[in-house]
Amino acid sequence: MTKNDKNKKKKKIPIEIPEQKSPEQKKTERKKTNWKLVGELLQGHRRYIVFATISVLLATAFSYAVPYVTSFTLDYVIQGITTSTPKFLLPIVESLGGRSYFVNSLFLCGIALFVFTLLNCIFTFTRRQNIAYASEGVAEKLRNRLYRHLEDVPYDYHKHASTGDLVQRCSSDVDTVRRFVHLQLMEIVRTFVMFGLAAVVMFSVNVKMTLISLAFLPFLTVGSFIYFKYVQEYFTGSDEAEGALSTMLQENLTGVRVVRAFGQQKSEIDKFTKLNETYRVKTYKLIKLLGFYWGLSDAVGYIQIGLSLCMGVIGVYRGTFTLGNVALFTTYVAMLTWPVRQLGRILADTGKAGISLGRLDEILSVPVEKEPGRTLEPDLTGDIVFDNVCFGYDRYNDVLDGVSFTAKTGQTIAILGATGSGKTSLVHLLQRLYTRTAGSITIAGTDVNDIEHGHLRRNIGIVLQEPFLYSRTIMENIRICAPCSTENDVYCAARTASVHDVIESFEQGYDTLVGERGVTLSGGQQQRVAIARTLMQNTPILIFDDSMSAVDSETDAAIRRSLLALNQSGITFLISHRITTLREADLILVLEDGRITQQGTHVELIRQTGLYRRIAEIQDAISNGGDAQ
Repeated sequence: MTKNDKNKKKKKIPIEIPEQKSPEQKKTERKKTNWKLVGELLQGHRRYIVFATISVLLATAFSYAVPYVTSFTLDYVIQGITTSTPKFLLPIVESLGGRSYFVNSLFLCGIALFVFTLLNCIFTFTRRQNIAYASEGVAEKLRNRLYRHLEDVPYDYHKHASTGDLVQRCSSDVDTVRRFVHLQLMEIVRTFVMFGLAAVVMFSVNVKMTLISLAFLPFLTVGSFIYFKYVQEYFTGSDEAEGALSTMLQENLTGVRVVRAFGQQKSEIDKFTKLNETYRVKTYKLIKLLGFYWGLSDAVGYIQIGLSLCMGVIGVYRGTFTLGNVALFTTYVAMLTWPVRQLGRILADTGKAGISLGRLDEILSVPVEKEPGRTLEPDLTGDIVFDNVCFGYDRYNDVLDGVSFTAKTGQTIAILGATGSGKTSLVHLLQRLYTRTAGSITIAGTDVNDIEHGHLRRNIGIVLQEPFLYSRTIMENIRICAPCSTENDVYCAARTASVHDVIESFEQGYDTLVGERGVTLSGGQQQRVAIARTLMQNTPILIFDDSMSAVDSETDAAIRRSLLALNQSGITFLISHRITTLREADLILVLEDGRITQQGTHVELIRQTGLYRRIAEIQDAISNGGDAQ
């Protein structure tokens, strides 16, 4: 290796270190981002929020008008007391005929009560209808945004993320945000409007009685904030426990075959039981706190109503207060007690929504996969060149170190190496699921970093050792990459993958429903269906990552012969531990600790001392021993 090669090899792409911020700064920024997200989600639905707000104002006004009419009827119409009637209302009443008119037409007061109650119901309905449109729209937009974002984040994110936790966030947390918009957003407006209107009316009637009637409300308000402080922590604990439970459930349902195969049902049930118990304990603590707060606030509310009623009756007895005012104050206090008590729930749900928004924002804040180059869409039929390529999952350890080789059009490239030697990482770099840290990779003369990633992956077909099959029919699974393809195209791909006859032997043939993750098929059948699915892409580059490990040697050879005839103008990569699978390749690469230690044909490598020859001798000995037996 020349000095220039060494310098070239050491030249790594720099890894940016983000600016370090204090936990307080991060927390503040996160909260701002969370509620900014709500504003973004409400765009397009703001007219519903405006209509709902107007409806809240009108519904509250009409609901407060009902006890006012009751007070007017008791004091002015029945008793003839004018002192409790607002001065601006007296000229209007006199113009209609005064007290005698209303005494003779008492039914008008009943009609007024009916009309105001009806209007209150109408505007309450419109409030809920409009806020329902807004909340469901926000939930729909949020789900779509999350799904699109999860489709666009780098492959490495999904490799390390918990599927159960992501499902819980995209379902339970989204629903928490929806409920906040639906139930609490307008409740905040309604609480302030109710308190403001009631305070104005009550203070205009009697200041002293107003202070008495509202004496306990400050305590309820302070209690609401204290409750909010503790309930947030309890909600977080309950959510995290639910996420762990969802993850456990998802993993076990997905890996049910492994659980049964190793007889681990009891062990898994014990683990689930412990997580379920943790969830129950944390949720029970939350429920106890909810019960304590609502019970105590109920008691304080009723005491406040009772105090207002007693002081009002005493005032009537002394002649300083009227019966109508007693009814007015008692009703207003009862109406005010609920929204003030509700303040604790509003704060709690706001806190819970903030936590859920934070958990969702953690997903949305993950940077999407970016194009490092020019986003070209060239023809990818041509040679593939790895030139001194290095790659590491972190900045300290290289998985691949100075990998160089050329794959020519029409060739089959085989890769052999021990577990952890970097075989899969190498082909992932070709698809740019990860980005190299040094060197270059070109396809048909174009750097992979300059190729638009969608175009790149549409032209590289890959079959993994453990293929994922959808819970659909075999036909739908095979042509999922080419939904417009004909049945004959599917049959042709299945024949190439040596699975057509197997599928035809099933009772429902290609309409056989595949269980979740392919559990109704054997391992070899799953691999061959996955191979057929990849062949439907008709790509110039094919990668088989140990994807024929579960098929027998005869089927393996048949598939390789079909692939060779099919992909004569393309390039095929075969990763395998079987020498019989690799021996007919045009170029065999031997990877050890991220380096290519040997490369050549089977004939060339079998003559060299090294890993390839040792593995070949071991497999030959096992094969001959098996034959002898």
